Amino acid sequence: MSLLARLGMETPIIQAPMAGVSTPAMAAAVSEAGGLGSLGLGATDAAGAEAMIRQVRDRTGRAFNVNLFVHATPVADVGIEADWLQALEPVFRSVDGAPPEKLRVIYDSFNDDEEMLRLLTDEAPPVVSFHFGLPDERRIRALKQAGCLLFATATSLEEALRAQTAGMDAVIAQGYEAGGHRGVFDPQVEDARLGTLALTRLVVSRLEVPVIAAGGIMDGRGIRAALDLGAAAAQLGTAFIACDESAADPAYRAALMSDAAQQTVMTRAISGRPARCLKNRFTDWGRTATAQVPAYPIAYDAGKALNAAAKAVGESGYGAQWAGQGAPLARAMSTSALMAVLKQELAAAVS
Repeated sequence: MSLLARLGMETPIIQAPMAGVSTPAMAAAVSEAGGLGSLGLGATDAAGAEAMIRQVRDRTGRAFNVNLFVHATPVADVGIEADWLQALEPVFRSVDGAPPEKLRVIYDSFNDDEEMLRLLTDEAPPVVSFHFGLPDERRIRALKQAGCLLFATATSLEEALRAQTAGMDAVIAQGYEAGGHRGVFDPQVEDARLGTLALTRLVVSRLEVPVIAAGGIMDGRGIRAALDLGAAAAQLGTAFIACDESAADPAYRAALMSDAAQQTVMTRAISGRPARCLKNRFTDWGRTATAQVPAYPIAYDAGKALNAAAKAVGESGYGAQWAGQGAPLARAMSTSALMAVLKQELAAAVS
């Protein structure tokens, strides 16, 4: 049975689980339209995850996906963190703010979060997906016993093969074009920076499980191209940022629709991990910063504090405005309307 059939999907469109952007209303609308809606749970705790899952279920009886971060447990380094805060101090001053006295671990890895595991095995969402790595064998076994299908992001053939061996039911091939955080398992290892086209073909040629193409896909023709490469479905993230149900704030939406969309950049400065963002004041500063960036998500504590201070004085250039290289193709409309357009474009695309 195909992946789409197993999930009751009517169209090979998966909405990316963008933490901080995707909402229960968006995920439910995508699923109701025959795709696979997604929730990004990596930035919340078990209580927050439970509330979001139940909101989706109040809106749809169809399958949906929840996504977890599986990064290595961060190791605090007081010296590196102090140097980072010192380097950021002039930036904070420029927006009438002050850096935190110290930095915290603001998100737990799924491998360190027993409450989240208990919640997911109790709630048993149809799909659970992972970013930044793979859960340990106990967590994989528990989720499979609960009846969940498991997906994992891979940015290389080696990561994809590891995901298949670990028991993933599908692998998301994330090209370098993709917006938001790179899914690399180890950010200290040199990134091959494979694009969506090359990566998808490589992974499809070697894996036995279904492959989902992600990165730079914004319309029906892009979805068709992914399918022609052998992907079972396409995952779109940036395409949904401007939707009515998105949690993106007005400044983020305005930036997405501006010339900034032409210049996405990969940066570690905001969160501590490489992530593709609309070019803004923070990415410009990060490009010239010489201090070592603290570990993810410790660095993100400073990034969020800076953005909050800047927004308080009307400055929107320090936000985590994640977006992929296809950003100039973004369209503002409701999620259901976008899904209808995507399906029409896919049907019209010549294979």
